Amino acid sequence: MEFLLDILWSVATVCLLGGGFYFSCCLKFPQLHLIKILKTCKNKSKNTISPLASLSISLAARIGVGSLAGIAIAIYIGGPGSIFWMWIITFITAINAYCESYLGAKYQKKDGDEYKGGPAYYIDKGLKNKLLAKCYAIFIILAYVFGFMTIQANTITKSISDFLPISPLIIGILIATLSGMIIIKGLDGIVSATSKIVPLMGISYIAVSSFIIFKNIDQLPAIFNLIITSAFNVKAAGMGIFSTFIIGIQRGIFSTEAGLGSGAIASSTSAVNDKVGLGLLQILGIYFTSFVICTSTALLILLSDYQTLNLTNLNGIELTQYALTEHLGQFGNIFLILSIFLFAFSTIIAGYYYGESNLKYLLKKDNPTMVKALKGITILLLLIGSIISPTILWTTIDLLVVCLAIMNMYSLLKLRKEIIQDYRKSLSKSQELYYNKNIRS
Repeated sequence: MEFLLDILWSVATVCLLGGGFYFSCCLKFPQLHLIKILKTCKNKSKNTISPLASLSISLAARIGVGSLAGIAIAIYIGGPGSIFWMWIITFITAINAYCESYLGAKYQKKDGDEYKGGPAYYIDKGLKNKLLAKCYAIFIILAYVFGFMTIQANTITKSISDFLPISPLIIGILIATLSGMIIIKGLDGIVSATSKIVPLMGISYIAVSSFIIFKNIDQLPAIFNLIITSAFNVKAAGMGIFSTFIIGIQRGIFSTEAGLGSGAIASSTSAVNDKVGLGLLQILGIYFTSFVICTSTALLILLSDYQTLNLTNLNGIELTQYALTEHLGQFGNIFLILSIFLFAFSTIIAGYYYGESNLKYLLKKDNPTMVKALKGITILLLLIGSIISPTILWTTIDLLVVCLAIMNMYSLLKLRKEIIQDYRKSLSKSQELYYNKNIRS
């Protein structure tokens, strides 16, 4: 399994980095134009799902336990240098998030009063490859419903049971019940929940992290120096710099999901005329996840004595828990539990929607019975995920994620001409409108 993963990750790395460099150069690095991206927040939607609401869905999926546990694993196994490579990967691959989200919006399909879309839809309609589209839809259902959602439940359970004498099964039942109450309401319920949870968890996590970081601000220069020097340390853990580089790439992909195509599923729920702007908005989500949330977690850990820990059957959350407790005492434990719950719970409900959207693609025709069956399976899997080994879950997710990345990046590169041409047309139109406005004034 490890040998297979190494080969697949090598292929995925070439695709993600190569695609990121290619699209960045051809589109003249739109990920640098933050002001233009922020302006897209003003886009109005034809339906009830606004661009910001669709962004909240994608952020809910991205800012999961990977932002807490995954980053910790990267530091523990790959060393501090893995964070540097995560930053580099984020910048390069952010453009992939634009490409997939733009195509998702371009090929979105009406679903009653709502809209749906994503890689399966643009692979089918744009690439004309139904077999690959079906494979992608199946893999993303497996990755999110069977993979990401269960690891979220597992992390919630582990963090609570390590702190309070509560049975994992009881915690699993509570998670499944709360999740079921939301997903049973469909897209409206999911959007309503994520629109409330995402701002709450983002603001609270940034506030507490900022307090700890500023409290230890005198150590920051040394920490950043450690991150950079470790990134190029040939004597780093494992296979040296190669190991640190690969782990940084993996965590960058896991934390932001740029290049996997999942963000396109979220952005496709919004129907706006400016589909280029809708795609650019996803870059903002990528930056927020990696440069703000994940980096905050990394700094919290690196400002602690995490090297003294000797862990087996690593979930990753143990390091974050240790760091917060060291900085904040018992409040650190309480804050971590609340953060894990919000981060993981939001990912669970957003991940379910990704699964439902792709199930509907596979079914082609409206089939409420199958959708209800997926909801039932989801609730059952949340229970199972609460009690099984995290090592099994992470290995399975690794395999599914790398396959999604390869399939999606292959599709983006095959559709590169329309991505580039449509962006340039939109840019020319914007420049023309700006020119005409100035002439009139």
